[in-house]
Amino acid sequence: MGKSYVIGTCDTKGAELKFIRDILRSEGAAALLVDVSTSGTGDECDISAAEVASFHPDGAGAVLGLHDRGKAISAMSEALARFVVTRGDVEGVIAAGGSGGTALVAPALRQLPIGMPKVLVSTVASGNVAPYVGASDISLVYSVTDIAGLNPISRKVLANAAHALAGMLRHRGAEGVIAGGEKPAVGLTMFGVTTPCTQRVTQELGDEYDCIVFHATGTGGQSFEKLIDSGLLTCAIDVTTTEVCDLLLGGVFAATEDRFGAFIRTRVPYVGSCGALDMVNFGAMETVPERYRQRRLHVHNPQVTLMRTTPEECERIGAWIANRLNACEGEVRFLIPEGGVSALDAPGQPFHDPEADAALFAALERDLRQTPSRRLLRIPHHINDEGFARALVEAFREITTIHPRQQGRGT
Repeated sequence: MGKSYVIGTCDTKGAELKFIRDILRSEGAAALLVDVSTSGTGDECDISAAEVASFHPDGAGAVLGLHDRGKAISAMSEALARFVVTRGDVEGVIAAGGSGGTALVAPALRQLPIGMPKVLVSTVASGNVAPYVGASDISLVYSVTDIAGLNPISRKVLANAAHALAGMLRHRGAEGVIAGGEKPAVGLTMFGVTTPCTQRVTQELGDEYDCIVFHATGTGGQSFEKLIDSGLLTCAIDVTTTEVCDLLLGGVFAATEDRFGAFIRTRVPYVGSCGALDMVNFGAMETVPERYRQRRLHVHNPQVTLMRTTPEECERIGAWIANRLNACEGEVRFLIPEGGVSALDAPGQPFHDPEADAALFAALERDLRQTPSRRLLRIPHHINDEGFARALVEAFREITTIHPRQQGRGT
């Protein structure tokens, strides 16, 4: 039987955590209280801080009893992240904490699969929550008051959170209805400037696949790959790899260094392209770094300013992508749109630059190690032309014939 894990620092938040646990048990959930206090002095817990701390690479001694609170929290956070992925009985998680407790628990929650219920009650849930949520589906509840004892306000907030988790768990049997049928799911990436391409691909495949589109804004790409890692996507058509530009050149929609990592780890079949590799994203014009102020800039909207990538930068971007794809051992098809890589990169458009595109394409050809399973294809179309979308679909059908109806991880 699956368990609900109630996680927090039992030395300082014990009453609140037990309150949550007892509500879950009253709702029929098998709830366990997990202590992650760095003092190791929490009591009445079902899983002790010492047991969690033992999952740290250097053992519990590297976690408990440290005088530096920041180091202790970081060490326990690492131990907890390693602990939760070993527990085969987890069916849902709820945690409660202040800024330190939130920072401690959130990385572990991000390790859990998409779709597993995760609720985090936090004093910092009303600010910038991106560092805590990342690409995961964590449900955040603002605690309103500090989590410092039970009172009429905290009881209501904590009870709502506990009942929210109980409801998620009660209805987990409806997954078949939620999934919408038996069609396998394919992930696609899109930007406004590659929308026609992605829309054509989804129209072509929509009768056979659930086409799940991700906005390539940094977090969008991370969510896309999180679903690959979680085994929830059959394969991918990664039209828009623009987040690499922001990673390498300091834009605001940056990928992490782990971009393409899910495909390296899982060998899930992959079709990709050069979508929006002509641009780096910044905020409003006044936020563009001084070193870029004299570059070719385009105001996309009042909140987004785009910068055209140069030939030298494009060469670097192409080499980086090729190096990552070389580590992929599954089926890979990477398509080059010779006519341009975005709506702004076409004749008469502000980012049209054949020299920069040629540098990008040359770097990909030079550095991608082609094999029977890893191939680079030049397509004589603009990325938003119907012919290019058709080529993506053909490549997709080829790799899904090699790995028919593959659900989740590649083999």
